[in-house]
Amino acid sequence: MNHQRTGPFVEGEWIRLSDPKGRKHNIQLVAGKEFSTKKGQIRHDDIIGRPEGIVVETSLEFPYQVFRPLLFEYVVSMPRGAAIIYPKDAAQILVQADIFPGARVIEAGAGSGSLSSYLLRAIGPEGHLESHELREEFAETARKNVEQALGGVPDTWTLTVGDLRDAADGPEVDRIILDMVDPWTCIPLALERLVPGGIVCGYVATTTQLSRFVESLRESAGFTEPHAWETLVRDWHLEGLAVRPNHKMNGHTAFLVTARRLAPGQKPMPKTRRPAPGAYGPDYVGPRPADV
Repeated sequence: MNHQRTGPFVEGEWIRLSDPKGRKHNIQLVAGKEFSTKKGQIRHDDIIGRPEGIVVETSLEFPYQVFRPLLFEYVVSMPRGAAIIYPKDAAQILVQADIFPGARVIEAGAGSGSLSSYLLRAIGPEGHLESHELREEFAETARKNVEQALGGVPDTWTLTVGDLRDAADGPEVDRIILDMVDPWTCIPLALERLVPGGIVCGYVATTTQLSRFVESLRESAGFTEPHAWETLVRDWHLEGLAVRPNHKMNGHTAFLVTARRLAPGQKPMPKTRRPAPGAYGPDYVGPRPADV
């Protein structure tokens, strides 16, 4: 599959058409083919060989801008099996989990391939991504989406249909990303496979999952104090003096948690502040740190 980042459009690559109302279409360029809209047809031959940023007209003289889709634009419109990790959270994972060129990364699960695409670009040709997905149909969707997003399936990616918890004996890795209902069940694996100083990152949707994952990390005594947060994104309306927040925003999607692997035999730093009264009272039945 052809996949370029710059230069004239070539046959076989995917492009993004945008009309004046902001409606968008992703199409693959094929010589001699036409794309039909309610406003007429667009000839692919009118796009192939021309630069990004052109405006083409349909047979009814309706304009469309033509660009290559950015990765964040593609992932929000990609075919889905499982729900995707949205760009605002993927960006936080790449930065807060410090995904670097050459990193060895585990991902569970692969979902629809959204985060896989970002991770594969970030680790570069010297890294390796080991993705695990329980459901075969989701794994196939992820593979197809990554192939379209990156122009092929990279050699740096291993996609396994199965349970990550069955892979505890694998090689050491630098980062583990857990997008799953019960990430706390993978903490023993993280203790086995993460290098000292490596990062485990959990992506969870609810406060109950958040609490159990954080407390399980503390109970394991093999990680630094977990850091938990969420990200809210709000666009702005800009027209002359009419400058205000948009009425709609990207609110809660999930909570993120990161913690770093301690060296074997080392213990977490003791807390300088005691937990709030009642935090671990008689109504609390979850995991708890050894010193509580």
